[in-house]
Amino acid sequence: MKRVLITNDDGIYAKGIEVLFFELRKEFEVIVVAPETEQSAVGHAITLINPLRLKKINRNGEFFGYAINGTPADCVKLAIKELVKEPLDLVVSGINLGANVGINVIYSGTVSAATEGTMMGVPSIAVSIDTFKDPDFRPAAKVARQIARMVIEKGLPDNTSLNVNVPAVPYEEIKGFAITKQGTSR
Repeated sequence: MKRVLITNDDGIYAKGIEVLFFELRKEFEVIVVAPETEQSAVGHAITLINPLRLKKINRNGEFFGYAINGTPADCVKLAIKELVKEPLDLVVSGINLGANVGINVIYSGTVSAATEGTMMGVPSIAVSIDTFKDPDFRPAAKVARQIARMVIEKGLPDNTSLNVNVPAVPYEEIKGFAITKQGTSR
């Protein structure tokens, strides 16, 4: 079974990572390593001075994953270097609450976590849903699983991450995927 690391910048208790976890584990072995608290807009920051602490997290009486008192990039780096003993096939960061587009991508902990995975040699994608109000994360999670499967099967060009932004519509209304370049708008 293919192994997928998931993380985010909204924190381990965020609904988006929970929905992503349950969708991806239908097809993959999933390891969760995420920030203990919200880390939105931290960009690609890493922790240099303070020690990183790891905490096991249960949800509904079951082991869910590990929380780290650091940034999303810290989570990916620590997971790949120290926690996960077997090679990973993919890193998925998300599901972020709100789209990551234009110049805001630079500030995104979600996108930066995927970038860190790519820098460490693991194909990586960031997934965001284009809403802040009452999101249904399930369509974005289904899209994430589709794209995860494609990336694992076909790979990505070297030094390339995918930043996937999913509209806040029912899954059946999503008409397909388009690859674009990052915009510069704010």
